[in-house]
Amino acid sequence: MTARVVTFRPAEMQDIPALDDLLTRSYSRLLRADYPPSVMVTVMPLLARAQPALIRSGRYYGAFAAGRLAGCGGWTFAPPGGGPARPGEAHLRHVAVDPDMVRQGVGGGLLRFLLDDMSGQGVGRVHAAATRTAVPFYRAGGFAAGAEVVATLRPGIEMPLVPMVLDL
Repeated sequence: MTARVVTFRPAEMQDIPALDDLLTRSYSRLLRADYPPSVMVTVMPLLARAQPALIRSGRYYGAFAAGRLAGCGGWTFAPPGGGPARPGEAHLRHVAVDPDMVRQGVGGGLLRFLLDDMSGQGVGRVHAAATRTAVPFYRAGGFAAGAEVVATLRPGIEMPLVPMVLDL
């Protein structure tokens, strides 16, 4: 593993094309081994798009290594899909790493950055709806995994995910 210097900044609306490209390349390559084509074909149009509401929140970040977008991710107080926020809890959202930069320190650096950001905002418990592919990554970051669930992303579009939690 080669550690890289990674810097972070809040994503901006003009970053959407680069974020879409990163999300498409990341999810299509990295999730392929853990999800059948029938799932990938239905979820990719939803997963591989930057979410303007997350960007506008100011809590969605680009991770840059060697001058290029190498990862992205953010967090919200409210759970994905809506619902009430719980005091002291937050949710990781739309985290991805360039597939050519996996295991080079980008993902770990991004996770530490996001956890520090949440901790600074009074968050004591972090939730992640992890893909099967991301479970080992989050476990390495100290998260505990629950039982796999099938999440409805949109009516008729479902994806197996693993709820994970970390107490800061």
